[in-house]
Amino acid sequence: MIEILTCMLALAPQVQEVVLAPQDTVEAPTVITLEEALQIALSENASVKVADKEIERTGYARKGAYAALYPTLDGNASYQRTIKKQVMYMDGDGFNIGGMIGETLMTYLGPLYAQHPDVPIPMPEQPEEEESSSSSNGGIQVGRWNTWSAGISASMPLVNAQLWKSLEISDQDVELAIEKARSSRLDMVNQVKQAYFACLLARDAFEVYKSVYENAVANLEQIQRKYNVQKASELDLTRAKTTVANAIPNVYEAENSVILSLWQLKAVMGVDLDENLDVAGSLSDYASHMFYDLHSSEGLDLADNTTLRQLAIQAEQLANTIKLQKYANLPSLALGFAYNLNAMTNDFKFSEYQWSPYSYVGLSLSIPIFAGGKRANAIKQANVQAAELEIQRANTERQLKIAIRQYLNTMETSMKSYSAAESAVETAQKAYDIAQKSYNVGRSTLTDLNDAQLALTQTQLSVSQAVYNFVVAKANLESTLGADFIDEDGNVQLNKTYDNE
Repeated sequence: MIEILTCMLALAPQVQEVVLAPQDTVEAPTVITLEEALQIALSENASVKVADKEIERTGYARKGAYAALYPTLDGNASYQRTIKKQVMYMDGDGFNIGGMIGETLMTYLGPLYAQHPDVPIPMPEQPEEEESSSSSNGGIQVGRWNTWSAGISASMPLVNAQLWKSLEISDQDVELAIEKARSSRLDMVNQVKQAYFACLLARDAFEVYKSVYENAVANLEQIQRKYNVQKASELDLTRAKTTVANAIPNVYEAENSVILSLWQLKAVMGVDLDENLDVAGSLSDYASHMFYDLHSSEGLDLADNTTLRQLAIQAEQLANTIKLQKYANLPSLALGFAYNLNAMTNDFKFSEYQWSPYSYVGLSLSIPIFAGGKRANAIKQANVQAAELEIQRANTERQLKIAIRQYLNTMETSMKSYSAAESAVETAQKAYDIAQKSYNVGRSTLTDLNDAQLALTQTQLSVSQAVYNFVVAKANLESTLGADFIDEDGNVQLNKTYDNE
């Protein structure tokens, strides 16, 4: 065991050099403040970008819904090839349409043509072989082999209560998307704050453990000198080596915590993890923000809470949905127009086609009468959804009020802990200095010195932990209250919930 500790002691100066020596060959990191971190996250965070895209999407959806108020114009064209023509029959014995037409012509036009014998008398043409072959039992084939059609049609709603209410719901969809984007930003701000404060806490812990390591190395060097002149026992030397050996892992773990917390911050900000960044300041800089009047009820209402705002918008949407279902029982009126050209031929000589126009304009009235109870059940379903949403809103509001009280209680407890820890640090530092001087003159043992060092370390960490708990609880409180964090000029404001002046 002595040999192992001796080896660790031999490596201790090298470890100190690795941990504490400035890295001149590494490029200095870019130091950012909390405000700068938030500004970067507002433009780079993935959830914020997705929320903005959702606003854009719902905006297009609303425009598409409003398009239903305008006329719709459609073009159409068709071609049909008759495979077998329809046959028309007429009652009567020995009925022959050609003979009847010929007799009629001779009856009415015979005297006229008798005066002009040189003019041929028109007689009905005999059907082609293809047509006559398909005619049977005296039936008449109707239509031609090719049918062409082209035209345009237009329609426009004039009276449609359901459509008007659906447009209002579309507007609320956009409003809901905007509120969700605000919620994403509030969540992002809270995450960046907590990640930033975690970096500060990790760095404060690293500084404390580094100070413990430096003190252990200094005590070991002093005890080594005393041991060399036989003024310190081998037991004290062994304990000093053990203290240094125990301090080394704590330094490395604290340093690793700093690196991990910086990675987490960069991930939340939405920047490359290889970006060389560091945080500015320390948790002690936020200690002055801890002494607010936490019992003041001003500014602690939930009017700006994003969850309740979203539920309120959804409640309005459900109210309009109920009206929408009721409006399904109302008549609707629409205007229609169509213009078509038709041609029926037996060949494909397009230049000789005779196109027949057909057009109309008219009103269409639709009156709902009976739908098997579908509309009534849809109204009842929407009413049940509204009742469910109201229960959810009341429960959410109750949970949020509990959360606010917890955050306020945590902040108040952190203030008390900070005050106690701050006083304890002064006492612990004084006790450590006394123990060190007493040990140097032989009036105390190394155990007393180590106990004083442990007490000092604990109190120093307690101070940082108290500030960290306060600022994290405050960030959660601001997020719950929905405190806006951007002013009119687009600058980040971190302390809008409370006024510390």
